[in-house]
Amino acid sequence: MIHLSNATPTLPKEGTHVKTTDDARVEFTDSGYIVIVYDNDHNTVDEVIQILMEATSCLLEEAVQETVEIHHLGKSVVHHAGKHECDFVAMVIRTIGIRVEVVEG
Repeated sequence: MIHLSNATPTLPKEGTHVKTTDDARVEFTDSGYIVIVYDNDHNTVDEVIQILMEATSCLLEEAVQETVEIHHLGKSVVHHAGKHECDFVAMVIRTIGIRVEVVEG
């Protein structure tokens, strides 16, 4: 089982835009990507909820809401972040065989 708490943080790749605010905080602006999860007939609701919480560090309530959307609408946007973070989240979710897509959004 993969746990995000064991993940090693990495710096943004070259080309990521960095914005400095007036109070000297640094913000990375590479956040224009989303992770979309699609419904299937193989995974249980509990499996999907668990993997969403592990992959995105969301709370149970959010994972349940997204799982309901996946089941009833056929898909759900489950994460917004930079490309590298979204790719990592998608990789974790795919470990249970769910179709996942990372797109610019």
